[in-house]
Amino acid sequence: MKKLLTPKFSLLTFITAALFFFLSPFVLSAQGILTASSFFKSVSDNYATIKDYEADIDIKASKNSMSGHLSYKNPNLLRIDFTNPEEQVICFNGDLLTIYLPGSAAILNQSVDNSTNNNGANLATAQGLSLLGRYYSPAYETGQDAVALDEGSDEMVVNLILRRRNMTEAFNTIKLSVSPDTMLIRRIVATTPQNEEFSFDFKNYVLNQGISDQRFIYDPPTSANNYNNFLFSE
Repeated sequence: MKKLLTPKFSLLTFITAALFFFLSPFVLSAQGILTASSFFKSVSDNYATIKDYEADIDIKASKNSMSGHLSYKNPNLLRIDFTNPEEQVICFNGDLLTIYLPGSAAILNQSVDNSTNNNGANLATAQGLSLLGRYYSPAYETGQDAVALDEGSDEMVVNLILRRRNMTEAFNTIKLSVSPDTMLIRRIVATTPQNEEFSFDFKNYVLNQGISDQRFIYDPPTSANNYNNFLFSE
């Protein structure tokens, strides 16, 4: 029998799955966007124009919050170096997902079979966005006009709501807040059927800097305990 995941591991597993589902730079074309469907289609169509990016990220899930610096390289390389919790790392090199939890002295490893289209990494690609469009219906929250990101904020965004088309999807709704100036996703808020919210804030984007593949090679401390194939543990 495989080792049971602790509650902390289970929450992180869910957050990691959500990260792979969402984390990508979404570049939108301002030309000819009239409907929510065409707005979202622009996201999918133009995703591949971003070769790589870095950004600061804040994550909120239930009573937990995390923050760090994210690096992404097309099509599926991802790394987050956290400042909260300090020294925590999530890294995906295209074949292996590694999560280092310094507080638990644990290393979570998950091998990914690139021969299948049903893995988390593929959801962070243009194909993944296509799947998202297939299983969720887009609509504007209040229309195309930009509104304040938060009450009293000077930062303006256009809000798009994606609603699931069937009961099997993990989230009831996914809210995308898009900056009309940079045409990048500023915030994602995903709500589960149990009304749990997962929020991802992206700030200080730097695009197409030619990030090396070496950035996504991570050697965790050898003193930590290893948990392999944790996404499928029972």
